[in-house]
Amino acid sequence: MDNAELSAFAYKILDYIKAGDYNALSHVVHPEHGIMFSPQATVDKSTNKHFSSDEIAAFGTDMDIYVWGVYGASGEPIEMTPAEYFDRYVFFKDYTCAPYIGINRVIRSGNALENIMEVFPDMQFVEFNIPGSEQDPAADFNWCTLRLGFEEHAGSLWLTAIIHSEWSV
Repeated sequence: MDNAELSAFAYKILDYIKAGDYNALSHVVHPEHGIMFSPQATVDKSTNKHFSSDEIAAFGTDMDIYVWGVYGASGEPIEMTPAEYFDRYVFFKDYTCAPYIGINRVIRSGNALENIMEVFPDMQFVEFNIPGSEQDPAADFNWCTLRLGFEEHAGSLWLTAIIHSEWSV
């Protein structure tokens, strides 16, 4: 898939996420690996939360509390329902309006280890970055990024990772 097609596919997925259309989202989930969610830029396939297509389709009504990772500053577990997690870590801001887009490259990184390319050497990804407000003296610390990762399977590209990144202590 070339960059224009990859970008269009990523925007289509953002539209599903923005609309809360988990059923549509479930149709682009990797059929073997599902989706891995990471609340920080540092990803770990063995500890980050994974969900199958069927599990994603049920997110609209899933009220279970999952441990999605740990808060960087405190080390306390991130315990949320899928809807809460999506509000805080997936569609934290409207990434359909992100002014900076990176295809297979990290646009912005903070103090977390950026290891997406090492953990997923065959993954293609699209990064949506929203910078901090220039009117805010802490602008260097209030940016946020969403990365959608894709891997090929049976001749098609599938969503395999949703990675959130922001400055953390």
